[in-house]
Amino acid sequence: MKLKLLDKYIFTQVFLTCFGCIFIFMIVWIMPEILLKTIQRTISGDYTVEMAISILVNELPKVLNIALPVGMLLGSILTFEKMSKDFEITVMRGAGFPFFRIIASVIILSVLVSGFTFIVGSKFLPSSACKLKAIKGENRVSQFVFPVKDEDGAMNKILIVPNFDNNNIKDVIVLNFYDKNKKGSSLLSSILVSDYVKYDYNTWTLNSAKKYNISKEGVFNEIGEVSNFNVLSGKSAKNAYKLMKYSVNRDRELTNPQISEYIKLLKQERMDDEYRFMLNKYIQRYVHSFMCILFAILGCLLGFSKPREQKFIGMLIAVGIIFAYYITIPFFDLLAEKAVLSPWITSMIAPVVSIVLIIILKKMKDL
Repeated sequence: MKLKLLDKYIFTQVFLTCFGCIFIFMIVWIMPEILLKTIQRTISGDYTVEMAISILVNELPKVLNIALPVGMLLGSILTFEKMSKDFEITVMRGAGFPFFRIIASVIILSVLVSGFTFIVGSKFLPSSACKLKAIKGENRVSQFVFPVKDEDGAMNKILIVPNFDNNNIKDVIVLNFYDKNKKGSSLLSSILVSDYVKYDYNTWTLNSAKKYNISKEGVFNEIGEVSNFNVLSGKSAKNAYKLMKYSVNRDRELTNPQISEYIKLLKQERMDDEYRFMLNKYIQRYVHSFMCILFAILGCLLGFSKPREQKFIGMLIAVGIIFAYYITIPFFDLLAEKAVLSPWITSMIAPVVSIVLIIILKKMKDL
């Protein structure tokens, strides 16, 4: 048996099976939720037929991004289970082919799928997510809180924008703090409230703001009005505006350069919780693509079995792996955000566990 012929045979079998698994998974995933909701909204008149088709098309990258690693795992295990049942694996092992030589073509396929997964997650998904938001007319209103600290990390002021929609900055609240060296005083020195803020030339200017001065005892002692009050300027003003623009987008709506800039801005302004969360999501984009390779190897190992061994055990383990991988992502996001674990640790737990499973399974199956 020529090795090239063997590689071509295994590559073709795994590719076709993976394609079928991905297609079935996407249908099962999209039918109950996305398709049903879209049909209901179309029947009720909220969507036109053209809008409904466009929504379904732009939902595909999100589903595909999830389905690709799943397809590699299930496709590999189904292919190798069939080959084990037909004694093909036994013949290959008897001919002296080592495990990793047998699955060489599968690894090549998984690398290609991994690259495609990364492109889907970093290019197609942000683009389709933005299009979906435009089609549905969703303008996400988000509360934005921007802390301004001095060089020592002490709080100087907090800018609160409870109503931000695109370029409209409304109902702004500014909390000013006493100097950290002043003792025996309350934290807040004054509160500024404005219906509208103008951003121009890297400055934030409050328009006709009410100012509530607070005494050292923590009570209001004076209420006045100020106009054209410059609350932020320079680099902080520019960073605040950029951060506010990014804050109305979910992580999947940002491209890699955008999310990278967002992370740098968060770090500069010491917005630690959001920084850790977004860094974790950014690393996950690369890890998620790499999981296609690890899932493919795991699938091959789970599919390796003796002709008369029970076949459902490997598939049951594979389903458990898929469930554990996707169900723990929000949990690890929370651990990273709250600084329980570093984002570099939380994002790398899945691949490390997968590598450990590969080592254990390889030893158990004596490969």
